Amino acid sequence: MKEFFNVGKINYEGPKSNNHLAFKYYNKDEVILGRKMSEHLKFALSWWHTLCAKGSDQFGENTMQRPFDKEDLMKEAFAKVDAAIEFMEKLGIEYYCFHDRDLAPEMPTLEESNHALDEVSDYLKKRLEGTNIKCLWGTANCFNNKRYLAGAATSPQSSAFAYAAAQIKKAMDTTKKLGGTNYVFWGGREGYDTLLNTDTKLELDNYATMLRLARDYKEKIGLNAQLLIEPKPKEPTKHQYDFDVQTVLSFLYKYGLEKDFKMNIEANHATLAGHNFNHELNIARINGVLGSIDANQGDMLLGWDTDQFPTNIYDATLAMYEVLLNGGLGSGGLNFDSKVRRQSFTDEDLFLAYISGMDTFAKGLRIAAKLYEDKVFEKFKEQRYSSYNDGIGKKIREGSITLEELSDYALKHSDVKNESGRQEMLELILNQYIFNN
Repeated sequence: MKEFFNVGKINYEGPKSNNHLAFKYYNKDEVILGRKMSEHLKFALSWWHTLCAKGSDQFGENTMQRPFDKEDLMKEAFAKVDAAIEFMEKLGIEYYCFHDRDLAPEMPTLEESNHALDEVSDYLKKRLEGTNIKCLWGTANCFNNKRYLAGAATSPQSSAFAYAAAQIKKAMDTTKKLGGTNYVFWGGREGYDTLLNTDTKLELDNYATMLRLARDYKEKIGLNAQLLIEPKPKEPTKHQYDFDVQTVLSFLYKYGLEKDFKMNIEANHATLAGHNFNHELNIARINGVLGSIDANQGDMLLGWDTDQFPTNIYDATLAMYEVLLNGGLGSGGLNFDSKVRRQSFTDEDLFLAYISGMDTFAKGLRIAAKLYEDKVFEKFKEQRYSSYNDGIGKKIREGSITLEELSDYALKHSDVKNESGRQEMLELILNQYIFNN
C-alpha cells in the first residue's frame, strides 16, 4: 500500500521531549481514575477538515495540495480512505467522523450520489478490517448544495425537505454499515435571516417532523447509535433555530423529542453563542444530554467559526472536568472538528496540529482528574448552598412550601447575610492545579 505521509509513527516521549512529532502528555495506556487515557479521550479524525479542506476561505483560493489529490474525484475519494487510515494509525487515533459528501462526491443525480457513497463506504469498511479504527459518528451534508440555500428541514420548498430526508436516510444507512455509535444533526442553514419572508412556526414544525422521521427510521433499521443535535448560534444564518443547548432543549421538550436526542457540543459554537465551552457542557450534563464533543476553539477577535485546533489548557481542563462529572461520554468522543490555518499548508502541519490538540486534552484530563479526586470546587459549592439543607431552605428545595409561608418567613427574618463567592480564590486554586499537575 502506498504511503502518503512522510511522517513516522507518533509516540509518547513525555513532557521533557523536544521532538515536535511526539506526544508530551498523551500516553494512551496511562490509567487515570481507573480507565486508560485512550478510553477517556476517544479522539476522532474529522474527514472534512483533515482530508477535504484545502485552505480556501471566503477571500482566497486553495493553498494546500495533498498527496492524495486527484483529478478524478472518485479516485481521490478512494485515496482519501487509504490516507485517512495511515494518518490515524500513525497518530494512534481510533475513531473518525464523516458527512456523506466527505466520503464520496456529490453526483448529478441522487441515485448516482448514493451509488458513489456505497462504493466508497464499502471500500472503507473493507480497509478497516483488522484495524482498531471505528466510526464515532456520521451525518449528512444538507447545507452546501444550492438546493439548501433556505435550509433543508426548514426550507420553504417541500422538494428540498424531501431531498434532505433522502440524504439523511442514506447517511444513516451508511453509518450503520460502518458501525457508527452516534448520528449527528447539524442544522447548517436551519434558521432564517429576516422575518419578512419566514414562517417560523411552520419551519420549526417541519424541523421536528424531520427529526421524528429520522428517529423512527433509526428504530426501523436497527441503527444502534445515539442521535445527537449540534447547537450553533449563527453563521451561516443570522437566527439559527439550534442557537445553544438551552434553546435546543426547549425545542426538544416542546415537540416531545427530549428522550430521543442528546447533544454534540462544539467549543467554537459555544463561544459564538456568547458562552464558555464548559457552560454548554454543564447545561447539557445537568440535563442528561451530554453526548459527544467537537474539540476545537475559536479566535475571540473574529466573529465566525474559525475551527482552530484546541490549545487552551483552561478550556480543556474545565471541559474534561464536566466530562468526568458526567461519568464520561458514553458512546460519544472528542472529534477534532478543527482545521490547520491557511498558511500551514504542509502535510507535517496536519500531524503537528493533531499532536497539539491531543496533548492539550490529555493534560486537561490529568488536571481535571486531580480536581475531581480532591473535590475542591464541589466541596466549596456544597458549603455555599448549605442553607438549603435544612429549615426553610430544605422546604424550598423539596417544593413543600407555599408563597404565603415564604412571605411570613421573610417578615420574621429580613436580614439576609451574604457570604463571599470567593471567585478569585477558586481561580487561584485552579491555577495551582494547572501549574502543578
